[in-house]
Amino acid sequence: MIDELKKDAEMRMEKALDALGNAFNKIRTGRAHPSLLDGLSVDYYGVDTPLSQAAQVSVEDARTLSVTPWERSLVPQIEKAILRSDLGLNPATAGTVIRIPLPALTEETRKVYGKQAKQEAEQTRISIRNVRREILSDVKELQKAKDISEDDERRTQDEIQKMTNSFIAKVDALLALKDKDLMEI
Repeated sequence: MIDELKKDAEMRMEKALDALGNAFNKIRTGRAHPSLLDGLSVDYYGVDTPLSQAAQVSVEDARTLSVTPWERSLVPQIEKAILRSDLGLNPATAGTVIRIPLPALTEETRKVYGKQAKQEAEQTRISIRNVRREILSDVKELQKAKDISEDDERRTQDEIQKMTNSFIAKVDALLALKDKDLMEI
């Protein structure tokens, strides 16, 4: 029973960490990365389709993304989707290839993206702590129902706290890495 709760806690905390990684991928740094366009969708025959399923996104050089649609008729829709996004990118079309030059980040935009990264990290910490709170509540209920002893409850609380601390340390490490990435010129 306790092992199941610990596995559940670890799995949920891992999911929160994965979500943070995905959120960090959407925060633009100075370098081109295909995951920057992951959140975009294109109108493909009346259906909203993720860009990655309608075109090939690749890195041309350090500051340029290249989007090659599977069908030529998608070029205008992909351009519109990129312009409508809040990424601040201006695509340039050459035949069937859409090139997206990434402008250099100014100090102001770096700070804005840094704040955004800190907010995402804090939301992840809150999620991890919520998982801890829920699991500890379940453990207390088990102890009240006399399914486990007080010693087992204390031991489990300590283990869950150690797990929480390790996941929060991972969040801090990811944030430090993202900050370093953002401040790199």
